[in-house]
Amino acid sequence: MLNGFKDFILRGNVISMAIGLAVGVAFTAVVTGFSKAFILPLIGLFTRGAGDYSKAHYTVDGVEFPYGLFVSAAIAFLITAAVLYFLVVLPMAKVQNRFTAKQEQEKVDIKAALRDCPRCFTEIPAIASRCAHCTSDVEPDAQARALAGLPLQR
Repeated sequence: MLNGFKDFILRGNVISMAIGLAVGVAFTAVVTGFSKAFILPLIGLFTRGAGDYSKAHYTVDGVEFPYGLFVSAAIAFLITAAVLYFLVVLPMAKVQNRFTAKQEQEKVDIKAALRDCPRCFTEIPAIASRCAHCTSDVEPDAQARALAGLPLQR
């Protein structure tokens, strides 16, 4: 039981996920600090507010609504999401597209090669051993079966 747990913990993707989580928390703290130190005071300047905008609030019937905290958190989220998208997601998508494009070029569509059935003259795949239309037995094309990695049927 403990060996299974040890294998799970020492698996590469779990460790990578833990490191990514730690870096993400640290990055979020940096972005939050940046938004509180620079972005929110700039918003305060433009809205003619004084001091720390994250402490902005309004009161209704003695109940205090600190909307500045929400604005601060929303700005930090938008900055974090934009940085992650432009610096992580887009580059990774480009790398994945390069690799998948090569894999798709190497992949052979075994159903794309067609031939006519010698009995009913309808198109059937070259690797077929039976016509789907007239159900007669046909000799599969040896070259197409080899290209598909299938053994020749007898």
